[in-house]
Amino acid sequence: HKRGYLMTKILVVEDDVSFRNVLVQMLKNSGYFVQQAGDGDQALEKCCEFDPDIVITDIIMPNKEGLETIQDLMAIKPGIKIIAMSGGGKYGPYSYLPLALKLGAKAVLEKPFMRNEMIEVIEKVLNS
Repeated sequence: HKRGYLMTKILVVEDDVSFRNVLVQMLKNSGYFVQQAGDGDQALEKCCEFDPDIVITDIIMPNKEGLETIQDLMAIKPGIKIIAMSGGGKYGPYSYLPLALKLGAKAVLEKPFMRNEMIEVIEKVLNS
């Protein structure tokens, strides 16, 4: 990426490999510079070296789940822009996503979502 420094850097945190790959590809095709992590611990490491503009994180993950990850990311990089996504789990997305916003996420996405919905949310968060 020659234009890497001009491009918006996004870190995708998602434990489901096939969904993560689709997401990463969608973002790359939309012109973003993308890195990925499989869980919250990896996300914190990547955040330090990659210094993303936006982190898109799943909520329900093994090891370190999304809500804890959001708190940790905010602690190491105050002001970082986070988008939380969730397909629910036992109680549906409604229980987790409002909590993610309370903890500092700038926006939430309910899975499954369309590419244009995601791009809209990213642009909104970037400009906020």
